[in-house]
Amino acid sequence: MAEKLSKADMLRKNRNKDGRPRLSFTQKKDYKVSVKFAADEYYALIEKARKAGTTISALVRAALQECDIKERLGSSHLKIILQLTGMANNLNQIARRANAAGYLSAKKDTETLAKSIDELIKSIENDG
Repeated sequence: MAEKLSKADMLRKNRNKDGRPRLSFTQKKDYKVSVKFAADEYYALIEKARKAGTTISALVRAALQECDIKERLGSSHLKIILQLTGMANNLNQIARRANAAGYLSAKKDTETLAKSIDELIKSIENDG
């Protein structure tokens, strides 16, 4: 004769047959990130999710996919910025001298500085 299974045994037996299929490794969401918001930021986030008709999690994921993060300036970029700052100071001094003594006296200095700026721009283009 057939044995009579209890309801609990039947549930254990049919456990995953009719359920949702397992997600692949790339689709599974295993990581959780906690972020603190001020009250106005939090309510703005909720409102944006509501307007988009999605969850906060889905909204944040979509924003992450669409945003463009710029990398932090490295030491080589900082050196270039310092060089440009020095060149800007030199240009101001040349302009002041040109206004006081005449533009022909500042021509050589201006051409030298323009060459330096061109070389710096070329080095930036070659690095990036």
